[in-house]
Formats: sequence, structure tokens, C-alpha cells
Amino acid sequence: MVASIRGPVAVLLVLAAGTAWAQNEVRPPSPLEDILDLYVRDGFVYYRALKLERGKFDGVVRSIATASVDRMSRDERLAFWLNAYNIVVLRTVIDRYPVDGKSPSYPANSIRQIPGAFESVKHEVAGRSLTLDEIESTILPEFHDPRVYFALGRGAVGGGRLRSEAFTADRLEAQLTEVAAECARRLECVQVDRAANQVLASAIFSWREPEFTAAYASAASARFSARSAIERAIFAFVEPKLFAQEQEFLARGAFDVRFLDFDWSLNDLTGRGGR
Repeated sequence: MVASIRGPVAVLLVLAAGTAWAQNEVRPPSPLEDILDLYVRDGFVYYRALKLERGKFDGVVRSIATASVDRMSRDERLAFWLNAYNIVVLRTVIDRYPVDGKSPSYPANSIRQIPGAFESVKHEVAGRSLTLDEIESTILPEFHDPRVYFALGRGAVGGGRLRSEAFTADRLEAQLTEVAAECARRLECVQVDRAANQVLASAIFSWREPEFTAAYASAASARFSARSAIERAIFAFVEPKLFAQEQEFLARGAFDVRFLDFDWSLNDLTGRGGR
């Protein structure tokens, strides 16, 4: 068992956002990493088990409430906010689990059935009172890296794949590179439908259109110059990771692009062969 650690050091360990460890030194797992490793499998969560065994998780929630981020490096702060967002989503779900809502607009088990889950429910994070939407819309854009929007679990099948590890400053670039590469392999993110002559892209691209176009539109191949800015951004984001046949299909250029309906089904592993 790891001895209990309190104060600012505990906050950094909980969020896995401390400075890089010395070469050849093994970084001990943080409480958050222990939780993600135990309860998350391929983006799905054992919500029932996490709710029943939430003592350590509640400690993580308390730690992010009072964390001081002002003197952290850029990568430390970004790792903090990505972890904090996903922590708040997990808390939102298990506080109301099992979710069984009545709104016909979303699946019965959706996080969207929890009133104000994203728009109005405030959470204490780094000494501030913030909603999930405020973290996504006012804090994350400051980092000018649209990959972060696929690093957010959102508590939904259609969101980014929740990782079984915390984001850390020393591995952040590699982790975000993996997040972007996963997009081309996940049907929730992009589908190249050659039979229907379509490319289907996640609604997340449209939700964060200004950020994606600013970062990626100019990097698209010249053969896409007649396409809209967001389409060019999508192609630049996913094309290098697509299979050769899919890249050849894009090169022909005669296809439509549309956005997928976002799947708000809860990413619940309970009942899927889990606990």
C-alpha cells in the first residue's frame, strides 16, 4: 500500500501532472491512474462498481477542487484540465447511477438525462466554480490543440475513448498523438463509406469547428482546396492514419461529407461482460 500523502504534493500525484521523473526512475501510479486502470476498459466504465467502491475516487474529486494550477507548466495545466473534466464526468454519472431518464431526445441511460449535466451544474475545480461546458469552451481553447476534444470521455459512446490512464505532463504529447490516431480507427469518429460515396465524421468536429479549422485546414492536401474549411481540417486530421484504400477513395474526391449523429448512450461496461 502507498502511504497517504496530503497537501500540494498529493494534488500533483492525483492529477498525474507533475514534472517529468528522472531518467530510469519509475513513476508511481497516482490514485487517479489506479481508478482508471481498475474501472475503465477500452473507453467503457464499470460505473456500478465505481459507485459502490468510490472512497478513493471521492478523494480525487476533493483534490482537484483545491488544486493550484497557476504555476504549473503548460503541459501540466493541460493534463490537469483533461483529467479534471473526465473526473467530473465520472462523478456526474455515478452520483445518479443507474441513469434511467424519460426524455425521448436521448437514450434512457444517457448522461444527457441528468438535468444540466453539462450546461448548468457547477463543480469546484482549481478553486473555481465551473460547468463541464465552461471547461470545454473557455479553458481548453486556450491551449490551441483541438486533439483535446477527442480526449474528453463525455460519458458517452460517441465521445473520445476514455483512457485507462491519466494524462501526464511528461507523456502528454504522445498521449494526444495516440488520441488523434485513434480517430481514424473508430467508427464513432470517422467512417469512409465507399459504397455510399460518403465520408461521415464525428459531430465533435462541427461543435469545435473554429478550433479545428484554425489548426488543420491549411495543412490539408491541395486536392481538397475546393472543400469547406472544416472538411479540409477533417481530412488533414484523419487522412494520414487511414488505410491505403480509404486514402485512395479520398484522392478521387467525388464524395459527400456529413456529420454523424452523436451517440449519447452511456459508455457503461456493466452488463457488457463486466461486473
